[in-house]
Amino acid sequence: MKENGFMLADGGLMCDGKLRTSSQSQRRVKFRLVSKSRLEPESKMLEKIQKMLTIRSNSVRELLAEALGMYILMVLGLSSVAQTVLGKGEFGQYLSINLGFGIGVTMGIHAAGGISGAHLNAAITLTHCMFGNLPWRKLPVYLLGQFLGSFLAAATIFGLYYDALHDYTNGNFTVTGPTATASIFSTYPSPYMSLTGGFFTEFIATVMLLLGILVIHDEKNNGALKGTHALLTGILVLGIGMGMGMNTGYAINPSRDLPPRIFTAIAGWGVDVFR
Repeated sequence: MKENGFMLADGGLMCDGKLRTSSQSQRRVKFRLVSKSRLEPESKMLEKIQKMLTIRSNSVRELLAEALGMYILMVLGLSSVAQTVLGKGEFGQYLSINLGFGIGVTMGIHAAGGISGAHLNAAITLTHCMFGNLPWRKLPVYLLGQFLGSFLAAATIFGLYYDALHDYTNGNFTVTGPTATASIFSTYPSPYMSLTGGFFTEFIATVMLLLGILVIHDEKNNGALKGTHALLTGILVLGIGMGMGMNTGYAINPSRDLPPRIFTAIAGWGVDVFR
């Protein structure tokens, strides 16, 4: 007798042309029932945990996205500076720093782009608000996320290279001098720079950054290919660093410079970091 794709044969169960005894079939059916009964509570528990961990507030999600993207950017960037300075040129050169920040920008945008747009820069966020692309009420949210990620990244690099910092400075953290290390975390002007010259350098570098980003995202012009925006923005930052970094260190980003500066003031460099 055949029913629903199964056939009974000599006290056994014929399925897809193979003979199985009734006891074997019963054991397998029982095993499947037990496995299914065990999986159902587990899947329901996982669903409950997922619902508990789901962040429904768009503002909180955008804040965390900016923090994560900024953290990735700054960890990759600051670590390249730390390795170059503390390694005394044996583990990196100026180009290493440019590449570190360029790659950091690319990965940070990939991490946060789908949620917050990955501004990762207070100047960019302020520009979006001025152009009406972002509500002003979200400005503090974005800035807080960026500052949080940048501050935590500075703390991470401090912990990562703590032993190397002490070996390099003998425990004396300074802003200037032959063993100065504050520049690992924040940017400082070259000794020959005037206040006006430093402002003009940062202004032009920031303008080039904003213009480059607008060009990359301008779909009405020769816009970037889909999926390449993050890479091109990283290349843009790389180019700015290679051409405009000598005078001031190309901060071009308050969110990149201020939080690590505050961290170094707390961590042992003192108020000299603000002079």
